[in-house]
Amino acid sequence: MKTTETDPVIAELHAVRDEHAARLSHDIGAIFEDIRATQKTLARECVRLPARRAGPAAPGKREGN
Repeated sequence: MKTTETDPVIAELHAVRDEHAARLSHDIGAIFEDIRATQKTLARECVRLPARRAGPAAPGKREGN
């Protein structure tokens, strides 16, 4: 089984994400601004779904079980 440390796709994803963050001095605001600017240039629609509230846990169920 591949883990996040050994999966080449995940490793490439992390490398691209780290490179993007480094270009923007790891400033989270700048990163999101850059992503939103990129989305505006795309030829397809970016869908924004409304936030969902988490409901109460079912009786007898615990997180992780």
